[in-house]
Amino acid sequence: MTFTLGMVGAGQFASHFATLFDKHPGISDVYATDVIPERAEHLVDELALAGTFPSFEAMLASPDVDAVAIFTQRWTHGPLVLQALRAGKHVYSAVPMATAVTEIESIIAAVQETGLTYMMGETSQYNPATVFARQKAEQGAFGRVFYAEGDYVHDMDLGFYDAYKYSGGDGWKATASYPPMWYPTHAIGGVLGAMPRHAVSVSCIGVHDDRGDGVFDTEVSMFDNDYSNMTALFELDGGGSMRINEFRRVGFPSYIRESRFRWFGTDGSFEQLVTNSVWQDRDGVTDVSDQIATRPTMSEDDPRLADVSPALRSSFISGHAPVHDALTDRLPEEFAFAPNGHEGSHHLLVDDFVRAVDKGVLPPVNAWQAARYTLPGLIALESARRDGERLPVPDQGDAPVAVGEALPVADRVS
Repeated sequence: MTFTLGMVGAGQFASHFATLFDKHPGISDVYATDVIPERAEHLVDELALAGTFPSFEAMLASPDVDAVAIFTQRWTHGPLVLQALRAGKHVYSAVPMATAVTEIESIIAAVQETGLTYMMGETSQYNPATVFARQKAEQGAFGRVFYAEGDYVHDMDLGFYDAYKYSGGDGWKATASYPPMWYPTHAIGGVLGAMPRHAVSVSCIGVHDDRGDGVFDTEVSMFDNDYSNMTALFELDGGGSMRINEFRRVGFPSYIRESRFRWFGTDGSFEQLVTNSVWQDRDGVTDVSDQIATRPTMSEDDPRLADVSPALRSSFISGHAPVHDALTDRLPEEFAFAPNGHEGSHHLLVDDFVRAVDKGVLPPVNAWQAARYTLPGLIALESARRDGERLPVPDQGDAPVAVGEALPVADRVS
């Protein structure tokens, strides 16, 4: 059984995923729409997709579209997801889930009311370090994890200026000041994706930017934000803590590895730097870098990367790592020579969504999990604005069913 999908937003990132959605045998037709119609038309022509729609509303009104994949600007996701769910469409959304707690609550309520699939495409769910740590945790090798770290260290000079100019038009500086802690999922998701925990409180410190180029400037920012670097310490349920760094002005080669992680347990620990990763216990240190290193799937001069900033290209061409081997048998053969990205996560995320819609079951990064990856960062920003005051982090609870199970029929509307 197949379904149809509409791409909402046809920018740099969307075109990469459109290739995978189009190749997946579980999707019969892929459409596109964009506020700049020429971009949607170009995407459809380039990939020979099914067609375009003049607007998001027209796409939602069409019986020819069963699901939508939202790849619009970050602060628009929450309202667009809600609009799509209420129109009866399954939803795949790029990160973050939303920028307000009320939006997150409304998305969860809409999923419960409709029984439709919602999935956030958080790449760290399949980051090789997270996969490795998840396997170790399932084996009990960590013992009790009492401390963890997740860093998303992506310097503005390494691709973000170009990305914001591409998506923001003449007013791009107003949007480039997007608060770092409103984009926390590549760090939080990597930590919590390896262990079933959630944040219960936070204290956060923000660094006021001093570059003076109109980015991260409250007089220009549509978000009233001048923090370019932020560090948050979260208390976790059941005890222990998690430190999250979101850095946008940092001397760090994010094109090699933009997310990195550490977990410390009573019996074992894992630590990661840019080019090496180690497992440690009382017996010694084991270098596991080879298990986590990804194999490239495309060359740097692949024509599909023509519009992608050189500093961002490594995010698009990285294939699977050895630690992924236990997960990739389920992938369709059509993905064998398809582009991958974000350390091998894209193939697995697309397949998760297709399987969830086809079988009517809960995907791994469902609405409840997405909330635990996103919402803590929203509270962290508020803490920073209160000079690091420790604030409680509300939790939306566990999903009502396990991953791979269908939502209760009683929660669905006819």
